[in-house]
Amino acid sequence: MRSGSEEPVPLHEEFIYCCGAATHVLKCGPWKDLSKDESKNLPRLLFMIIPGNPGLAGYYRTFIQALYCGLNQQYPVWVVSHAGHCKPPNGMEMIEDTDIKELEDVFGLNGQVEHKLNFLKKNVSKDIKLVLIAHSIGCYITLEMMKRASELQVLRSVLLFPTIERMAQSPQGKLMTPLLCKLRYTLYMPVYLLSFLPEGVKASLVRFALRGMKTCDESSITTSINLFSVDCIANILYMASQEMMKVVERDSTTIKQNLKKLIFYYGTGDSWCPQHYYDEIKMDFPDGDIRLCEKGLRHAFVLDASKEMAAMITDWLQDDLTKL
Repeated sequence: MRSGSEEPVPLHEEFIYCCGAATHVLKCGPWKDLSKDESKNLPRLLFMIIPGNPGLAGYYRTFIQALYCGLNQQYPVWVVSHAGHCKPPNGMEMIEDTDIKELEDVFGLNGQVEHKLNFLKKNVSKDIKLVLIAHSIGCYITLEMMKRASELQVLRSVLLFPTIERMAQSPQGKLMTPLLCKLRYTLYMPVYLLSFLPEGVKASLVRFALRGMKTCDESSITTSINLFSVDCIANILYMASQEMMKVVERDSTTIKQNLKKLIFYYGTGDSWCPQHYYDEIKMDFPDGDIRLCEKGLRHAFVLDASKEMAAMITDWLQDDLTKL
């Protein structure tokens, strides 16, 4: 796969309601509508990114652009935010003003799974094959999607730094569970007060928080300003609290049923899914494509290693794409 040209990458941005919740969608490539079955110009394959938490599409902007170029600009690459994790533009509410209740608890973990399935159902033709690239809790969501909707034409699922088991028992989980499950409401007032700061001051605070990184993706700075919204933070922390309680046992049945479609990528120093989780899944599925990071990438790779990760993924998928 070539790295692509230096020409500007076509990027389309939408704020929509999906399952009644505000949703941010970034679409890389010239394809804006993949729902028309009768269209003769639909691509054969869609790369869809399922984010971690915070599930802000903007964090993956550089990643999808690099992936699109690495794929020789042949396939659309989309990222769909989690329900309610984006700050909607002026004139748009976090929840759609309608009497129709599309989904119970759309901001919870189960709701986020149904949210992605609903997005695909309404926005992507059923004839288009999918490569699902998931990050962190997005990996759990992706496995659930494959379990609940076996009719999806999933060519491959790439699971990056997968938090698919024992989250509360992980080193970071032990630290964060009390805060997320019992004390998260105490964070709302400070966030509310900070929300009144000028945008430039918010950006400076984000830069200060990320000062330890040698290089930080500029889109991460602008995206992080969403975290000064109380509504966004409330939905992000609520989902995270459910992750601690519900992501307990690894779904080995779904993994076994889809093993040939799955690529796992674990970190060596990941405090959300420590290396012994990798050792155990590797032992349980010796024939699986289960990899351990040799590059020292952080769990939140989108902050500083989006291009490097995109280049690796295009290499991994070369054989699959040549068979299309």
